[in-house]
Amino acid sequence: MPDPIRVDVISDVVCPWCIVGFRQLQQAAEATDIEIETYWHPFELNSDMPPEGENLREHIMRKYGSTPEQSQKARDQLAAIGTPLGIDFQFRDESKIVNTFQAHQLLHWAQEAGKSQDLKLALFDAYFTNGLDVSTSEVLADTAASVGMDQSEALQVLSDQRYAEAVREKQSFWTSRGVSSVPTMVFDARHATAGAQGAETFAKVLTHLSQSAGAA
Repeated sequence: MPDPIRVDVISDVVCPWCIVGFRQLQQAAEATDIEIETYWHPFELNSDMPPEGENLREHIMRKYGSTPEQSQKARDQLAAIGTPLGIDFQFRDESKIVNTFQAHQLLHWAQEAGKSQDLKLALFDAYFTNGLDVSTSEVLADTAASVGMDQSEALQVLSDQRYAEAVREKQSFWTSRGVSSVPTMVFDARHATAGAQGAETFAKVLTHLSQSAGAA
């Protein structure tokens, strides 16, 4: 049995294309019957976002210069892409873009317990489906508890900021290596892709790496 292919996924929990790309990666692994082992890494799309966040539609319009109609069309397209991937995007008028530094600290803690993927996926659901503010300690701790982690310790982790420096170091590591957009996936430490490339493309990458490993 060949070893799983390691996939480092650099992403943010408020990035819709990050969960789309991951689901496409899962589809590719299932279609090719190639085992993967994912490792999640932090990236803040909006590191300067204030604590109160910003209305998502207004943020997108300001950042990209889009009209309300273009913004709505983009939301509709994302919802259509997400449905067959099992993603229930629920965009609301009051949807906010928020700071995710706290979320990444909790994910770092979860990684030590072998729960980072469980928590990451639960945070995607909390934000995109349930419309929750994933910058607040209460929502983050509740989400951690939903995947079997200790809620009171989660609150303590966020309160004492014990992983703040480690998260900053991880972010600097990836940005220093040219990562400027997410999702970025690094396969087997030697092949990188940017964006949600689609299950077919990911399948080709996995197949190529698997065949290369078999020929080695």
